[in-house]
Amino acid sequence: MKILFFLHDKSFFVLYTNDEGEYLMNILNSIMLGVGLAMDAFSVSIANGLKEPAMKRTRMCTIASVYAGFQFLMPLIGWVCVSKIVEYFNIFEKYIPWIAFFLLLYIGGKMLIEGIFDYLKEKKERSLGLSEEDIEREEKERILEKSGDKNLTVGLLLLQGVATSIDALSVGFTIAHYNFKEALGSCVIIAIVTFIICFFGLKMGKKIGAKISGKATVLGGVILLLIGIQILIKSFIG
Repeated sequence: MKILFFLHDKSFFVLYTNDEGEYLMNILNSIMLGVGLAMDAFSVSIANGLKEPAMKRTRMCTIASVYAGFQFLMPLIGWVCVSKIVEYFNIFEKYIPWIAFFLLLYIGGKMLIEGIFDYLKEKKERSLGLSEEDIEREEKERILEKSGDKNLTVGLLLLQGVATSIDALSVGFTIAHYNFKEALGSCVIIAIVTFIICFFGLKMGKKIGAKISGKATVLGGVILLLIGIQILIKSFIG
């Protein structure tokens, strides 16, 4: 007997025909969910790369791992909520877009203010009659200084992780028919996909950031604010 499922949030059709087919489609299901869920984290990764064009590979792996970790936890928590405490989760779910919006509003606003401050500092240097070479050297020094922990603190990184993955709680509904092992495997695949996508997002951001470093922080803040607005709008029209 053929059974057709429609997954509302990250929409596509899944057709189960037998045990082997169900196993393969569960994997495809998880990969597609991972791609869809990672898009916000991908955009945030670009923003972080823009802000830190001198970021090292180990730091990139750490940041991508944090996003992947949250993308692993949130669907699993959602699955537990759907399985065990459905009524409480339904009450909480409507606040998810607002939580994500305010977290991204805080993070993006902070980056935007920092970017404007850097722009004003650069403008002041130009007004003092410094040469283009001196201004460029000062700008590179600021970039190198920002590539350390002061640029993206652990607390800020965790906030980004929560903000970009909290909507993944709703994925618990799409995998509600899975048993625990299947749900765990699905979340692992989602995390792996997220890591890969976010790592490339950081690389893209670094490449662009090295060319437009003076405006990078402002652009990164704007990206985060737009993500927050998009999540909020999607909650109203979805």
